[in-house]
Parts: sequence; C-alpha cells; structure tokens
Amino acid sequence: MAPMAQLLDGDAFLEAVKTELRGRVEALVERGITPGLGTILVGDDPNSASYVARKHRNCEELGVASFHQALPADAGQDAVHDAIVAFNADPAVDAFLVQLPLPAPLDEEAALLSVDPDKDVDGLHPVNLGRLVMGVPAPVACTPAGIRALLVHHGVEIAGRHVVVVGRGLTIGRPLALLLALKRPGANAAVTVVHTGVADLGAYTRQADILVAAAGAPSIITADMVKPGAAVVSAGITWEGRRLVPDVDESVAEVAGWITPRLGGVGPTTIAMLLRNAVDAAERHQR
Repeated sequence: MAPMAQLLDGDAFLEAVKTELRGRVEALVERGITPGLGTILVGDDPNSASYVARKHRNCEELGVASFHQALPADAGQDAVHDAIVAFNADPAVDAFLVQLPLPAPLDEEAALLSVDPDKDVDGLHPVNLGRLVMGVPAPVACTPAGIRALLVHHGVEIAGRHVVVVGRGLTIGRPLALLLALKRPGANAAVTVVHTGVADLGAYTRQADILVAAAGAPSIITADMVKPGAAVVSAGITWEGRRLVPDVDESVAEVAGWITPRLGGVGPTTIAMLLRNAVDAAERHQR
C-alpha cells in the first residue's frame, strides 16, 4: 500500500528558515556586525564530522562566520576546557557548541557547564534548561525547538492535543516535553513522556495525537502502535553500518496523518534552529 501520510519535510523547512534569517543577517552586516558560530569537535567520528561540516556549509550560505576547533580523539579534559574558554572569550563568536557525544572518558557534563550560557547555541546549559522550565526567553535545545517549529510550519495543531514523547534524554525528550507543555502559541499540549522500559509501550503511543519517537531504538514504533491520523515524528536514529535507521518503522506512513521522512526530517530542523539561535545571539550582543 502506498504511503498516505503527509510528509513533514524538514529540508523545505530549513530553506524557509534560511530565507527568514538572510534578512536579519544582512541587517546586522549593514551595522558592521557579522554573526559568528563556533563548533568544537573531539575525535574523528564520521557522523559527527559530517554533521558539523553541514552546519558550517549552511553558515556560509547565510553569511554567518564559522569558527571550528578540532581536537584529537585522545584530547584530555583540559584541552576541551581550554577550547571552550577560548570561544567564551572571543567576541567574534556569538554562539558555539561542543559536538556530542564526546569520546570516552571525557566528561560531557563538565564540558557543558563550561560553556557561557549566553553563547550556548545548543540550549543545553543548566541555566538555559532552567529558563525553559520557568518559561522565560533563552536559547532552546535545537532539536526540540525544531520539532515544534516543524509541526507549526506544516499546520499541525499542538494546543490541547495529547503529545506522547518516547525517550527522556537530555537533548530531545526532556526539553521537548517542557517546551510543548508551555502555555504559549505553538505549544500548550498535554504531554506524556515514556521510555523503552515501560510495559506495553503501545498502550501509551496509541493515545497520541502527536507522537515523537526519540529513543534511539531502530523501528521501535510500528504501525499498530499509532493512532490513525496522528502526526508522527522520528527524532531518534541508529546507525547500522552506513545505513541510518529511524525509530519509526516505514509502515507507520500507512496509518499516520503526518510523518517525517527517513531522510530530511528532523535533522534539517535542528540545523535551522542552530542557525536561528546563532543569529539571535548576535542580535543580543550587538557588538
């Protein structure tokens, strides 16, 4: 049977966001301000390296200056800390990120805590997560912000709907649940957070008007676990060799009303929000 669900096209959304941001970047440049985005990559993981390279390509298209610090896989905690401190102090870098995951035995928590919260483009510093809890303006984690914006962009109603998030991780599940529950436009949902350890996961997912799978478990969501007509977002991925396998099985497209594609779904939305957070930071700083 041919897929019936409408695609939640992340690539098209990214292009729409870049169109919006171009005008803002041009306005900054006219005032002598070039927004700057920095990345710190430790090691040579090909997936992380490819993702960082894509971020910088999109920066170049927008006229955002790129700064990159590459460290070897055997770099110590002090070297990572020094790279973070350098970006914190550099006025040309408005916002930056430490690409996760870091190689073992590096301490990711220590790295995140070292980032200046005002330059935290990923929205993962405890100060910014705390601001999200309080519902006050702050950089929001890029993937959750991108998922919310993607749903809004495609006209999926969130307010008053039941959202089920499968996964409780720091980068997606927990901040997404907070974001979608806030009493504000494009949110105000009833949110349930579950995980792979619950009994009868399908009993929860079948209740969802909007289902977000962020567990990092290949094809954990199958067609029989989805409410007909629901919006389904596959945010978790697993690499099996060189093939990317999403959390949502392809058969779900025959049941869902909206669904993210296997490629070009949530990934581009994350980059879109990263770029938006960087431009927001430049506008705040007004060097």
